[in-house]
Amino acid sequence: MADAEQGGPAGPPRAGARAGTVLGALWLLAGLLAVRQAAAVLRLPPERRFTGLGSWTGGDGVLRVRGSLYGADGFTGTPFAGLVLRPLSRAAEQSLGVVWTVGTLLLVVAVALLAARALPGRGDDGGPPGRRVALPAAAPVAVILAVASLPVRNTFTLGQTSIIPVLLVLLGCCVPRFAQGSGRATGVLTGLAAALQPVVLLFAALLWLTGRRRAAVTAGVTFAAATALAWVTLPDDSWTYWAHHIAGAGLGEAPDGVANQSLHGLLLRVGLRGPLELALYASLAAAVAVVGLRRAVRYAEDGQALLATAVTGCVAVVVAPTAWQHQQLWILLAVAGRVGRRRADRFVWPVLVVLVMTLTSTVLVPPNLVALGRHAPLLAALAAACAVPFLTRSSEVWDRPVPTPVAEPQRGRFAWVPLLRFFKRALNRPNLLLELMLIRVGYWVYSYIRAQAPDSRTLAESHGRQILGVEEFLLMDVEHAFNHFVAGVGWLKDGMNYYYGTFHFLVPLSVLGYLYARRPATYRWARTALGFATLVALVGFWLYPLAPPRLMPGLGFIDTVNGPQDLAHPDFGALTELANQYAAMPSLHIGWSLWCGVVIAVVAPRAWTRWLGMLYPLLTFSVIVGTANHYVLDAAGGALVVASGFAIQYALTGPGRVALAAIPGARRGDEARAAAPRETVRAGSRPGPPGRRPPAASR
Repeated sequence: MADAEQGGPAGPPRAGARAGTVLGALWLLAGLLAVRQAAAVLRLPPERRFTGLGSWTGGDGVLRVRGSLYGADGFTGTPFAGLVLRPLSRAAEQSLGVVWTVGTLLLVVAVALLAARALPGRGDDGGPPGRRVALPAAAPVAVILAVASLPVRNTFTLGQTSIIPVLLVLLGCCVPRFAQGSGRATGVLTGLAAALQPVVLLFAALLWLTGRRRAAVTAGVTFAAATALAWVTLPDDSWTYWAHHIAGAGLGEAPDGVANQSLHGLLLRVGLRGPLELALYASLAAAVAVVGLRRAVRYAEDGQALLATAVTGCVAVVVAPTAWQHQQLWILLAVAGRVGRRRADRFVWPVLVVLVMTLTSTVLVPPNLVALGRHAPLLAALAAACAVPFLTRSSEVWDRPVPTPVAEPQRGRFAWVPLLRFFKRALNRPNLLLELMLIRVGYWVYSYIRAQAPDSRTLAESHGRQILGVEEFLLMDVEHAFNHFVAGVGWLKDGMNYYYGTFHFLVPLSVLGYLYARRPATYRWARTALGFATLVALVGFWLYPLAPPRLMPGLGFIDTVNGPQDLAHPDFGALTELANQYAAMPSLHIGWSLWCGVVIAVVAPRAWTRWLGMLYPLLTFSVIVGTANHYVLDAAGGALVVASGFAIQYALTGPGRVALAAIPGARRGDEARAAAPRETVRAGSRPGPPGRRPPAASR
């Protein structure tokens, strides 16, 4: 990378080889995810596979040529969809499940490739020619995101056909030869999509408002013709769908269930019913439609066809009577929008959309905010339709966002440090929302992996006896005596119990908050080391399950926090099901507290504050031993993983000290005490004042 920036002869080939490797890895990952998704569906028992598809077929395995589509089988599509998909039978589904799965997969890949092709390339906005070289990576990334998204996974499992309307609209609105032609093909494709999913008629309004009136009229005529054909063929079902259920409202699951992520479903869940709910729903839906379509028109006229399509689709999700999970793929397309003036802010919106579309509510938010997490798709659709300030291509920061100030990679004491020499350490403050999202998801992953680690009681107790044997040999088995001493002093026991349950999270979060607000570059360094240390600890939980002293039978330890336990069925309140009680080695109470002590020692301005910071892990050590939650050697393991975290961070990216001069708005003395002297700093691609060298920070 350094050679490439210096313009040396080895630069371009090396950069091209690296780009080819990355592109190949992305396509490999996309293929693996696609195969895994198909295999997950085909491995299901026949009675659990394609449960939505079964509603189109007869119960005895023959074509459904008699009876109502809307009987007890749960069909929710339009009569036209039932007419088109009628030639399906349970026998065909069981024998051709592979064909149906592969066909659905091909539709998903087609949607992803169309979306990637419709992205406004960097070479489309008047920038330097040849800058489309970065776009090939969009195709495999689009496939990865589509296959991993919850709407697509739900579609695979149910055997639904909600991918088809999305594909038809993308073909009509985003493929240039259709979208820029006479309008007939666009109108026909949009009309057929609306016949399968009526709320898609909103795209006819988009066509009309953007001046493509012939396409809009054709879409309406095609929709009317397809609906009339279904009405003539299936008059009773058409009456049931269009008159009795008013365009399908009320079909399928209960509309007030959390699975219905529409505005109508939200109003029903908050307790509104009857005329009041309908009037409020109609008013809010009309407001969202007006605001959303105006925004979509603006982006369509700006040349962002995919974003205009995504915004209109998000409006459709919000205003539809029902918006089940398999109908929410429109929200994922909203990643096409660019948001933020700074380069670092560009990741916030796409990461938020991807998290909402790939993770469940229990992962996205803490347990106390689960009600908010359950409505995350609706909130994301509302934000995309009405609120998110997407950039236009005429914006001065469209293709040239404010760059991130970075420090050049440093060489350590050894020639191989840092390993990631192409990595430029950012010096600015990261986006807070993005950090909070990643911390939340990272902690959930940590909790999940820790909970899945081996928790065999017999193995964990045998390891506990090993630890006690080693400590006895080393004359450091002080846990029993100290635990009984603490249990006998009421105020000391209560204080340690409170300390154990509170400070483990409070102090590290406070340190991170201070670093984020006052020392942004040090925050990045410290946060990275903490993440690596936690990953190393997870390896320890898997390789060496260990029963803490309080769960060792017959040794007389006192559980001061939870009281006496039935070791065969211990009860620790809410943590009983959430935490693996046999993940004691290494101790992250010590690990995280030692990390806090090291960071405080690095950033503290005075000697006494550094010593006070190092006192925290010592207090934590006394607490974990006194409450019988850890052994002495667990603390040694915690110290080892923290050392490993800092070592990995150093080996990959070099020293963590940075120059104050490159930090916008920083005050001398904030980062200067942690800055390395005479460090080379660069701010993105912006050159500094001519003839002026970057100032070196003083210690």
